[in-house]
Amino acid sequence: MHYLWTTLWKLWITRWTTCGPHHKWGAWTRSGLWITPTSAFPSLWNTGWGPTAATLLPLCGERDSIEGVSFGDVPSVPVGEVPDLDESVILLDIREDDEWELGHAPGALHIRMVDVPARLDDIDIDAEVYVICRSGGRSVTVVEYLNGIGFEAVMVSGGMVAWQKSGLPLTAGPGVTAKIY
Repeated sequence: MHYLWTTLWKLWITRWTTCGPHHKWGAWTRSGLWITPTSAFPSLWNTGWGPTAATLLPLCGERDSIEGVSFGDVPSVPVGEVPDLDESVILLDIREDDEWELGHAPGALHIRMVDVPARLDDIDIDAEVYVICRSGGRSVTVVEYLNGIGFEAVMVSGGMVAWQKSGLPLTAGPGVTAKIY
């Protein structure tokens, strides 16, 4: 749950607009105000208003929902379009150990999200990497990371929940009936 809120916070804080975090007037703060450099409003400085008048301004727009946020720059495919796994295609399951033990796709490579940077040698850089989590939220971050360092990674939309709903095969440990949700 903590990861979900962290991801939503990241989306909220970094959503690109003309008054977003990279705008010339400053950066976001947790208080929902802009902190502006003195050069943004030199006329206020010239009138003697000083830092209190020039440093706190309200946000340019509402940020109380994530409507319209998309992951358009992150390559993705629905679960039905994941190709058969072989040496050139890897299904990378980044869920936690307890999630993996409840059920996973046969032939998937399990590396917890937090362990991906430390275990890059376990992932063939020449392979197409399809990244899957429970519902798709964590996969976005890992796909961005892997693509940023030279892998060809694709997010599996809907994650393992969509995988199970589509009737695709699942496997689990001995004596466990594979079930994602």
